[in-house]
Amino acid sequence: MKVELLAFDSMGIRSMCTFVETPDVKLIIDPGVALAPNRFGLPPHQLELERMGKAAERIAEKGMEADVLVISHYHYDHHDPGDLIPLDIYKGKTVLVKDPNNDINRSQKDFRAPLFLGMVKGRARKVEVADGKSFSFAKTKVSFSGAVFHGSSSALGYVIQTMVESEGRKLIHTSDVEGPVHDGQAAFILNEKPDLAIIDGPMTYMLGYRTSKEQLDSAITNLRRIISNGAREVVVDHHFLRDLKFREYLKAITEGVAGGKVMTAAEYMGQPNDLLEARRKELYRT
Repeated sequence: MKVELLAFDSMGIRSMCTFVETPDVKLIIDPGVALAPNRFGLPPHQLELERMGKAAERIAEKGMEADVLVISHYHYDHHDPGDLIPLDIYKGKTVLVKDPNNDINRSQKDFRAPLFLGMVKGRARKVEVADGKSFSFAKTKVSFSGAVFHGSSSALGYVIQTMVESEGRKLIHTSDVEGPVHDGQAAFILNEKPDLAIIDGPMTYMLGYRTSKEQLDSAITNLRRIISNGAREVVVDHHFLRDLKFREYLKAITEGVAGGKVMTAAEYMGQPNDLLEARRKELYRT
């Protein structure tokens, strides 16, 4: 199994786009990219815009190669509404999606999901609801959790987590569990015991606003359980890498835990971390 982390927050843009290739199938998970429209009272810096454009090009290239595309939910950093990434990536493909009618919040159910499904209709060979289901592509198995909270509650909707199993290896991509905060979100990872876990991490940059101290503590506890549960590699990124102090929290997550290697998506790909959003004030000053 080959895994390429295409675009993540540690690479300077909001995304969790992941490309997986097995001997049987090529799939891309969450082919979207976005920027924070406002951070520190500032719009995206030109460097962020350039980075997003380059990331969109990478995603488009790999999206054209993919046989299967996975959409874990309908936020624009996890799928693109045709603005940056050409809709041709869906042409003739199998598209596995979060249920657009059940366990979904109003904005996604009434607008974002219908918009996306309308765009891929007539392009995709097949669109299937994936929540809680498994699909086989020759000897490769692609399975999904049931719908779980996007974060600590249903306010931002629900997401599905993806597992790819091939050649005796397992990968899990959590999408936006923001931690995982809850035991129910962590259960899919703990039960399946992946070799590689790609996790979005807690929203420490919104601590005291969107994230409470109790929720952060719960996320740290669950991450420590996951690390010590047999995963050889654990990537913690996305929301977590919107905070320049992420290493302080990472120490709390990993200290005293025997387990696999913990890293960011950029580090997994052999790249330096470049937290452009978290550095936005600095970028404007310089």
